[in-house]
Amino acid sequence: MKFVTVKNNHETLVGLVNPDETKVLLLNPAEEERAGKRSFPSSMQECIALGENFIDQVQGLLDWAISSGHAESLFVPLEEVTLLAPIPRPNKNIFCVGKNYAEHAIEMGSEADIPEHIMVFTKAPTTVIGPNETVLNHQNVTGQLDYEGELAVIIGKKGRAIKKEEALDYIFGYTILNDVTARDLQTRHKQFFIGKSLDSTCPMGPWIVHKSLIENPNQLNIETKVNGEVRQSSNTKNFIFPIEEVISVLSAGMTLEPGDIIATGTPAGVGKGFKPPKFLFPCDQIEVKIEKIGTLKNIIQE
Repeated sequence: MKFVTVKNNHETLVGLVNPDETKVLLLNPAEEERAGKRSFPSSMQECIALGENFIDQVQGLLDWAISSGHAESLFVPLEEVTLLAPIPRPNKNIFCVGKNYAEHAIEMGSEADIPEHIMVFTKAPTTVIGPNETVLNHQNVTGQLDYEGELAVIIGKKGRAIKKEEALDYIFGYTILNDVTARDLQTRHKQFFIGKSLDSTCPMGPWIVHKSLIENPNQLNIETKVNGEVRQSSNTKNFIFPIEEVISVLSAGMTLEPGDIIATGTPAGVGKGFKPPKFLFPCDQIEVKIEKIGTLKNIIQE
């Protein structure tokens, strides 16, 4: 299952994308057609918090739509709705893992920069935008805007002190995230928060792929293009710290909750890593593609 948050006729709705990614079943309007009432929560976070009951409800609705012959009328073409970020406004900061690919750590410094322990920083909820939305160029505050294509994990249930061997059970699904970064601000302030938290610098989407469709998240191809040029190309098998370890370490003394977002790190090939650097400019088009998920596309403001 692939879940989206969309804007349809000025209403924000949660939906289920069909297998060929051309149409979407809007859950509450479809449920209203079936049962005469809207029984699904209005936000993705609330849906995720229902756990497996949400998946069961969606499956029941889908089965009814197909068996009753209503599928054709209930599934809306994707081009007729506006895709938002799957979680348009996270309840808390996005957790981000730094330098989780050895080659990226080296391009940002040297082999000495390969971390022995997980590095974690966060991005503010106000950074989040959806697929095909415009990333502000922020030319008044930065001259070094950079891209970072990443696999993002969406937590599905509350947990603390989660064991590595149980960590994947706490995941709802996966999406794509572009950790757009102001490198000069990152350097100037030493801490990452300001350079990582400019408005619109966390494009996310296009949807959340339920964990049942991805057997091993630690073995997915990932690629980032800028204006059609491949800049990043790797596989999540190259993680220094696999997803299970990231979740275990984060939750050791801190509660993870449904809807929490964890960006798992970016591979080598960021703009700052080139000589000379290849930072982002107005009108640049960025595409981040991850195997079994899809492609996240955004453009830099003119």
